[in-house]
Amino acid sequence: MRIVVYHAEECDRKKCTSLKLGRKGKFKIVNSLNQIPRGALVLNPFSEKAVSPEDRDMVMRRGIAALDCSWKKVRKSSVIFQTAGNHRSLPFLVAANPTNYGKPCILSTAEAVAATLYIVGLKDIASDIMSYFKWGPHFLDLNRELLEAYSRARDSREVVEIQNKYIGG
Repeated sequence: MRIVVYHAEECDRKKCTSLKLGRKGKFKIVNSLNQIPRGALVLNPFSEKAVSPEDRDMVMRRGIAALDCSWKKVRKSSVIFQTAGNHRSLPFLVAANPTNYGKPCILSTAEAVAATLYIVGLKDIASDIMSYFKWGPHFLDLNRELLEAYSRARDSREVVEIQNKYIGG
């Protein structure tokens, strides 16, 4: 499983989930867009298409690319979102990381990657990634109902329908 994270150097390095997972050999940290694998699923909060189980083959073959930056600067740091590729957003989930605990849709990079893996059906890998953080397993427990529902959806459209039903939209 290839997980590549473009690191924008905007975070507290001591709290950075992607750098920790990079040190553990779970993520490859890059600082050049040329190092993002072609055809990878690019996590993009501005994408109109949501991650869904139909993305599993792409993730297995090409991997996942994510951006690690401050949520306050995400539009400025979003150069990764200009790359060609298969861009996907995450549906509604609640953060469990200490910085943004309880906030909807403000996930750490580790949470975003783990959620992606869970939704596409790679639940064991998602659990493994979250096991590196004291609060990590709680993220999966906190969002279990939604993650399970999203992982049973047929496609992106159905994931969005599940999300909208959950949040009352």
